[in-house]
Amino acid sequence: MKYTVLLFLFLSQTAFSQQYKPRPITGLLGAFGAEVELVKQTLKNPKTVVVDGVTFTTGRLGKQKVVVAETGIGKVNAAMTTALLLDHFRPERVLFTGIAGGTNPELQPGDIVIAGRTAHHDYGSITDKNTPTRQTRNVITKQFNPVYFPADTSLMRLAEKVVKDIPLEGIPLASGGVSDRPVKVVTGTVVTGDVFVASPIKVSSLRADFGADATEMEGAAIAQVCYQINVPHLIIRSLSDRADAEAHIAFDKFYPTAARNSAKLVIAIVQAL
Repeated sequence: MKYTVLLFLFLSQTAFSQQYKPRPITGLLGAFGAEVELVKQTLKNPKTVVVDGVTFTTGRLGKQKVVVAETGIGKVNAAMTTALLLDHFRPERVLFTGIAGGTNPELQPGDIVIAGRTAHHDYGSITDKNTPTRQTRNVITKQFNPVYFPADTSLMRLAEKVVKDIPLEGIPLASGGVSDRPVKVVTGTVVTGDVFVASPIKVSSLRADFGADATEMEGAAIAQVCYQINVPHLIIRSLSDRADAEAHIAFDKFYPTAARNSAKLVIAIVQAL
């Protein structure tokens, strides 16, 4: 009996010691160099830290200590950088800024999707009965993850509040002016896959199967890592295109506007913490 109790105490202490212990710092991630640079430009006292070849920049944004990094494109790069971020810096929360293709017909380039939830759209198993399983499995608990990873409620509500006071940029027109249509901001569903979507057929599928408002290549991977380690997160996406046959053309044209709008919101969230 004595040895059983001692073993139980040892296992309990070991499990407790392995729990994530955050530090007072906020992690800020973006897929592209330009997206990350917009955030880094606002930092006070920036310092570079290289972890296993990945460059992180620490500094202050408002009253908050932050660490910023470029994940690179795709789910594997995003998950790797997020894991390094959590392991080395132990942030209290993780925010992602970036662009996406729009799948909601009511949205256009420049509009913002606050990801209330994210999902992998290219993960699953195809069976003879055509009933794919879309749930990833948590490597820590060995249980299935939810199909949709929920954003941190407090961060999501803060984003919905501060975005009302941010001067977001409208869409540049071919004539050289700017659209007078107000930038639309929605809290919705962002889906992730290792593909650049430029197909109206695929857009319809993502909308029907997932209720997707936007599609991109990193968000759910970051969300899954944070979810499994129990770190609050929020993904912010501004649309660069509508993921249709003209997506490549629209991307080149609207990417700068979309990147700035997303970065402005993430910066405002951090300043409001």
